Amino acid sequence: MINMAQQKFDAIIVGGSYAGLSCAMALGRSLRKTLVIDSGRPCNASTPHSHNFITQDGKTPEEIASVAREQVEQYKTVELLDDLAVEATKTGEGFEIVTQKGGRFTGEKLVFATGIKDMMPEVKGFADCWGISVVHCPYCHGYEYRDRSTAIWAMGDTAFHMIPLIDNLTKDLTVLTNGKSVFTEEQLDKLKKRSITVFEGEIAAIGHNMGRLENVVFKDGTKMAFDALYARLPFVQHTDLPVLLGCELTDPGHLKVDNFQQTTVPGVYACGDNSSGMRSVANAVAGGNMTGAMVNMELVKERF
Repeated sequence: MINMAQQKFDAIIVGGSYAGLSCAMALGRSLRKTLVIDSGRPCNASTPHSHNFITQDGKTPEEIASVAREQVEQYKTVELLDDLAVEATKTGEGFEIVTQKGGRFTGEKLVFATGIKDMMPEVKGFADCWGISVVHCPYCHGYEYRDRSTAIWAMGDTAFHMIPLIDNLTKDLTVLTNGKSVFTEEQLDKLKKRSITVFEGEIAAIGHNMGRLENVVFKDGTKMAFDALYARLPFVQHTDLPVLLGCELTDPGHLKVDNFQQTTVPGVYACGDNSSGMRSVANAVAGGNMTGAMVNMELVKERF
């Protein structure tokens, strides 16, 4: 049981999912006294199986995370804390984190592996299907829905980024624009040649059975049956602590990091979905590993 009184660490990691645990392992193997604070609310909690991660393909998100926690806990310099970070401040020696349960901890380096929060549309049934049959990524979910009736809820250039990827996986594809299309004549001509239907009806609800998509219901009463629906959702950072510290965001809303995973605030790093548009478990693990190495390198340089 971790002592909730103020403790000093080489590094504090806020967020203990795949990126945070991967970062913690790299730091633990470098003998760095590390604290991982995690509130237990991963953004992929509703996803039944994780794919496209070599050696872990088809495992549940919790299976992967559970093994990761067990392995990280083998490193005696790493401590895991089930809590929520609610305050972050810069100090003369690094950073101080205060938690919801009253913990107060200081670290020379600070890592945010806090993920993002999807902003669900106010459409009945959408949230129930999210991560199951209403999905965001063809690399994570596309193989399971190959050759099946599929829709894309998107418009304009965003849609045209997704359409070729999904068209590669199924020829039964419909684009739902949820209102008047803004496609150019050139884009519409290309869709017509590929026999891809564009439907402009406004979406009213998602019909499903335990999260498994059955149909999309439109405001005019039309129903269209699909097995899968791809959607790109707006998002926000899962916590505003990095921004309150002065970390800059990119135009899409990710934390801005350099090639070494450092944010625009010296000593503050970020990894995982909060700082990368490539949203996958494999990418989060890779980013976390890189971040741990970079944090250790900075500590080595400062102390040698």
